[in-house]
Amino acid sequence: MFGIGTLPDLLRLVVVPVLAWTAWRDIRTRRVPNVVWYPLAALGLVLLVWELLGHLPVETVFDRLYLIRVGVSVFFVVPLSYLFWRLGGFGGADAKALMVFAILLPTFPSYTLGGVTLPLSQTRLGVFSMTILTNTVILGLAYPLLLAARNLAAGEFEVPISFVGRRVSVPSLSTTHGRLFESPDGITRNGLDLDALRMYLRWRGVTLADVRENPEAFRNPEHIEETFDPTDGAVHRDVSTDGGVTEPGESMSNDADTDPDAVATFDDPWGAAEFMDAIDGSAYGTTPEKLRGGLELVTTRQSVWISPGIPFIVPMFAGLVVAFVYGDILFGILGALGIA
Repeated sequence: MFGIGTLPDLLRLVVVPVLAWTAWRDIRTRRVPNVVWYPLAALGLVLLVWELLGHLPVETVFDRLYLIRVGVSVFFVVPLSYLFWRLGGFGGADAKALMVFAILLPTFPSYTLGGVTLPLSQTRLGVFSMTILTNTVILGLAYPLLLAARNLAAGEFEVPISFVGRRVSVPSLSTTHGRLFESPDGITRNGLDLDALRMYLRWRGVTLADVRENPEAFRNPEHIEETFDPTDGAVHRDVSTDGGVTEPGESMSNDADTDPDAVATFDDPWGAAEFMDAIDGSAYGTTPEKLRGGLELVTTRQSVWISPGIPFIVPMFAGLVVAFVYGDILFGILGALGIA
């Protein structure tokens, strides 16, 4: 059991199960509710004020170091997290998690377990939120290697795509997270987001199987009559069309539909532009052209390469646990090399 640990440090441990849950949810749905972060941020502010009062007035070097470390955490890590989110390097939940760490875990906590003091090592900088960030980045770098190993075992190894993507069957895309790594023109890093694909299908009130069964009919925008709530494209989302789904064989099969020359004359194949206008917003960076290309791909292939990505919160959770137990991975590596 814990023998030594200040009450604030013990209270900070609540972040471990909370982040474990958010990592699990992010893997399953790629969605983390904002409400998760509010109690942690509030707890962080209370504990921060509690400890700041204990270091005032500033009388010792230890007091000054504490204030400097808190300043770096709050006034550097928080803006850095926001900047990474604005630049597209982080998702919204990832940035919020790091902002919470900056407030809740600005300096290294200390615990004693069985006579051993954790974390085992500390950095000279002493900013715990920075340690969590560097641990996350280092652990996240292992993902491309694991992905390549998976592709190699599956007999689908191709350089360099096997380090950043994986091949999946097209029918499985309905319940798969990620982005197409292909377009009709070949490999691309800017393929259709699968959430956007699900939004389009829900908007039309059909399934991927429906579209694959009769793509010629669905290319014709004149067949779009009743449309539905596209939702946000999440996999685990209850969708109801109130019985309004038009079956592929119902009023969607005539000679013009299956005539390649007739298909080529559509002003808005698949109704892609109509969909984008109807949602009155963004669908994960999708354009009508990108949506059309993705639909052509998923209706003519049996398998495709996708970029599955990895929720940043997953290595973040691992980096958090390592930080609490060991400390800073980067500092340990530099120390082993005689640099730090």
